[in-house]
Formats: sequence, C-alpha cells, structure tokens
Amino acid sequence: MADLYHECGIVAVYHYGQENESPLVKDYGRNCVSQMIPRMLLDIQNRGQLAAGITTYKPNNHDLLLTHKNVGLVSEVFKMSRKEKYHKLMAQHCGPAAIGHTRYATCGKDDPSYAQPFERTHLEKRKWFAFGFNGQLANYGQLREQIVSQGDFHLARETDTEILMHLISQEISLKSNISMKDLLWKISAHLDGAYNIAFMNACGDMFVSRDPQGFRPLCYADRDGFFAAASESVALSNLGFDSADIKDLAAGEAVIIEDGKLRVEEYRPAPRNSHCFFEWIYFANVCSRLDGRSVYLTRKMLGEELAKQETESKENAIVVPVPDTAKAAAEGMAFEMGIPCLEGLMRHRALGRTFIEGEDREEKAKMKYIPLPEVLEGKKVFLVDDTIVRSTTMKVLVEQILSRGKAAEVHIRVACPPIMAPCFYGIDMPDVSDLFAPRFTKGQLDLTLEIEGRMAKHFNANSLRYLPVSSVAKAINIDESNLCQACLTGEYPTQAGKQLYTLSLNANESCSNGSSPKGNDSRRLVEGLAEPVLPPSE
Repeated sequence: MADLYHECGIVAVYHYGQENESPLVKDYGRNCVSQMIPRMLLDIQNRGQLAAGITTYKPNNHDLLLTHKNVGLVSEVFKMSRKEKYHKLMAQHCGPAAIGHTRYATCGKDDPSYAQPFERTHLEKRKWFAFGFNGQLANYGQLREQIVSQGDFHLARETDTEILMHLISQEISLKSNISMKDLLWKISAHLDGAYNIAFMNACGDMFVSRDPQGFRPLCYADRDGFFAAASESVALSNLGFDSADIKDLAAGEAVIIEDGKLRVEEYRPAPRNSHCFFEWIYFANVCSRLDGRSVYLTRKMLGEELAKQETESKENAIVVPVPDTAKAAAEGMAFEMGIPCLEGLMRHRALGRTFIEGEDREEKAKMKYIPLPEVLEGKKVFLVDDTIVRSTTMKVLVEQILSRGKAAEVHIRVACPPIMAPCFYGIDMPDVSDLFAPRFTKGQLDLTLEIEGRMAKHFNANSLRYLPVSSVAKAINIDESNLCQACLTGEYPTQAGKQLYTLSLNANESCSNGSSPKGNDSRRLVEGLAEPVLPPSE
C-alpha cells in the first residue's frame, strides 16, 4: 500500500456508575479510568501517527478539564518509554472520565496547535468543553467562508475541527442548558461528510456520536457502570470487554452520559448508510470487527476472490504479500490456489517514521522493503497488494523483486478494484491527476485485458489483475448500497462530495489542456470550495 493515510481515531472512557466498581478497572480504580486512554490509542495508532492527546474530567480539581496533546506517536506524546515521566503524567490525568485522539492531518498543518482534543475554556461549566473528531467535512470550504464572512468571527487554524468547535460553541451560547441530543441535532444540520465525535464538558456530560451516514466505524461497550468507546473494537477487547459486550454505534446515533446515566439515542435519521469499504480493506486493525464484520476474514475473502479469477499457471509459483496489510489477502489467495504463501518481501523494521519522512516516494520504497532472494529466486511470484494509488511503490517493488530477488516472473494481483477518484470523507487520497488507474482507463470502470496489460507493462510485470467492484461488497458481506465506494466509482453519497468531484475533474481537464492547476489534491479542493449553501439550523 502506497502512502494512504486516515484522518484519525477517537476513544473515550467513563466510570459513570457510582454503586459498584467495575472489575474491568481494578488496576486503575473508578476515579482513574482516564489512565486507560494511552493504551487504547496505541491499539488504534494505525489510524493516525502525526499527533495524539487526552482530555481528562477532574471534578475535584481547579482544572475541571485537563488536556495534554502534542505532535508525535502515542508513545512519544505520553512519554511511555520514560517510566517516571509517564507515571507523573498519568497521575496528573487521573479522573473518572476522559476522551482521547490520535491524528493524521487531511486538513490543516502538522504542528501541536492542530493536535486534538480541542478544548474551549469558559467560566460557565456547560460552556467549557473538549472534543475529538474523526473524519472530514466535505463542505469545509463552504462552512469556513460562511463563518469568516460574519463580522467579527475569526478562524485561527485551517482545519475542519475548528469549524466544529465554532458550531458547538455557537449552539451552547444560544442555549447553555441544551441537551447533548439537541446539540448534535443542531450542528449536524450544517455538516456534510464524515464526523464521528467524542465530546465532554466540565459538568461531566459526555457523548460519542457517529455521523448520520456512518462513514467511519465507531463502537462502544458498557459493563457494571464502566463505559468505553473507540473507533475500532480492538481497543475495547484489549480492555477486557467480551465480544458480546461490544456494540457498533449505528449511523446517526450517539451514546450520551448525562447526570450519571447512560442512554443510546438517534439524534438524526440516517439518509442512507455509507460505510467506507476501505476501512475493511486497509485502514482498520486486522484484529477489529467493524459493523459486525471481521477485518481479517474480509481481507482473506478478498484474496480468495482473487484466486477464483486466476488464469495463470501455478507451476513453480508462490504468493508474496506486500507487507503488512496485504498479508491476509495473500493467505486467502494462496490457500484457494493450493500454493505457498511466503514473505519474500520484508519491511525494514529499523526505519522509523521520521527517518524516511524527508525522502521522495521512490527512495522511501527502496528503503522500506527488502526482497529475499532465498525465497524469490527463480520463482513465478504472485505479488499481492491491497491497492495501487500512485504506482510509485509498486514500480519499485517489481524492479527490486526481479533484480535483487532474482524472481523469474512477477504477476501483480490487487485485492481491491482500481482507485478512480479522490476521497473527501477522511482519507488523504490524491486528486484524479495523481492516481494511477485513470491514466489507463480514461473513465472506463470495467477493465479489459488490454487495459490491464498496459498497466502491467508500466510496472515491467508479466501481468496485472484487479478485483471487480462487485467483489468488495461480497467479501465484506454488506449490500453495496450501504457502502461508500466513491473512490472506485465516482458516485459520491453527499452533495458536497459530488461538487468536489466535479471540481477535481475540471481541474484535471485543465491540466490536460496545458492550464495551470487550481488544486492538485482533494485536501485543497475541500479547503477551497466556496459559495456556501447550508441547510438551516433546525
């Protein structure tokens, strides 16, 4: 997988029950469950490696809400390699409730002020709050334009998280005792896109909410007065919750804790379900279950689907995954074909994120993966990847497998249909002009052997095969009408997404005609969309 990143992940904990202490918190105590946040964030570190943070509710402290956040991996932000400093930080963040966030930026700069949770202090406790946000607002440009055009309003950061902070603040200012459900109802009337939120105020009220189309996953568990929520189920399983305890929050629903009581409510009816298929194929932790579907089994099924369409000879053949997210698909393909699945490519474990950050894509790929001639030499290699985005990494891998690995043949197999369009809902996907597949398909969704042959030649590979779009819903076991597959089909489930795609196509056409581009990626399109057309706040 080449250079795709997710917006972020959110977590929350609350020991709201006062009668008994949940056995799940015995190592922390009911008044220090906030200290579970770092370990939960580690479990979903795959969703964002740029920054992390925590906001703790401290009802008996001067700082009723206390936030710690910074740029870096979770272990770096929470000083987990420095035992004394880590324990000191956790002692400061001892409380019965907390929210946490791990971030990758699809919108905004890479500096500490953009790290989340965002906190807004106020003398009135109900107006003092913090929140973390997972997703991307497709109508960010519209909302920003509307806000800054209103007199004295000013936005200090270029991020949709600050837009959310403004909208939340505005609604609370209009009605300080607004219920959590009504607050969500009001702000959601303005929003187009993916927006899962973990919110907490200085009164000790909390909600975690999933947007009305359910783009991003969100699950929760509740046992003996202890509540926890996370973007992925693995974070809850590792706290000790049984699989039967862990539930997926439905689109348009929120778990709300007010006055020491927990309830699940629908705050806005779902117009349609638009679960992002990429969560199963690439982004989620392989140990997670999303909306009741196992990530590992989904990826294994995708590999089996690859095997079913195979026409190449299996003689002297092996299946080799591109580490790490393609392993399950490669295993499924190899098992179905009855040939070995071997790790002929090893990921360079010693190269940290910072070390390779400044290199170009080709150099990154050369340093990142090491071919093993002991496995590859003289073999017909079925090289399995979970997707191809720009093609730079794949081109380097094929060259390395042939030259350094001394393979006889390389046959590329992609456990995903071709990426044809950008994402405007929380995945940092390049614009149409930077994507690999559209250069060959010219808008044609159904690939021919001729098109795949030209793609294979680009990589100097013997052949290339993609999965058809229909295989995705089959593997996930969700009706395709309930999946967002816009990056495969160009069919966006929201109005702002459709507008942005049109702008993307127009920009790409201008570049093809020799004009200078007005925007080269989906991020700038989202930030630049003007002419706000917002629904009224209901």
